Amino acid sequence: MTDRELKRFPDHKFGQAFTTVKCECSSYLPWLEERFRKAGGRVEQRRVSSLQELGDGFDLIVNCSGLGSRALVGDAGVYPVRGQVLKVEAPWLTHFIRDGDGKTYIYPGVHSVTIGGTRQEGDWRLHVDGGDTASILERCGRLEPSLKKAKVLAEWVGLRPSRRNPRVEREKVLLQGRGVPVVHNYGHGGWGVTIAWGTALDALGLVRQSLKEMPQAKL
Repeated sequence: MTDRELKRFPDHKFGQAFTTVKCECSSYLPWLEERFRKAGGRVEQRRVSSLQELGDGFDLIVNCSGLGSRALVGDAGVYPVRGQVLKVEAPWLTHFIRDGDGKTYIYPGVHSVTIGGTRQEGDWRLHVDGGDTASILERCGRLEPSLKKAKVLAEWVGLRPSRRNPRVEREKVLLQGRGVPVVHNYGHGGWGVTIAWGTALDALGLVRQSLKEMPQAKL
């Protein structure tokens, strides 16, 4: 950033400006699901407490259960990182602004501006925290004073499924007396959308490898 541009941020001595893209997950995820359906996939919603429940119906399992992998496959290395954000009405903002530590950010979107945030490791709370809301408004207001007149449209909390390293690997699990290959793909933390295509391709390679070994498999 130039010296003139940095004057907008008196608390900072260095900054970068660049062009990038933002993925609107509220639109992106339904698009992915529709693409899956058109390719012949079927979506079924039900609670699975153990992989043993799937042993008699499938010859191969892809585990993308995120935080659920703690219970589903006994992976104690998976932990939540709580994130809280606000959606505000500020159509005059058209540029992303992000503080150096990544915890304070302003991301304009199609319908609103997302401001945040929090990064609270080991925190399972899913309710909105008033103290976090006040902190987000104060921190983002320092970066962009015009936000003080923005209307808060919504508050949202999510848990990032984190792990020291994302788990993308294959193992054979004994399910109801049969050895069933399980391809794991989880633990992406706050970078799920960013690295999803890459790890999905790796997982797909493991799936193909498994199918070659049992051509009559049911996925």
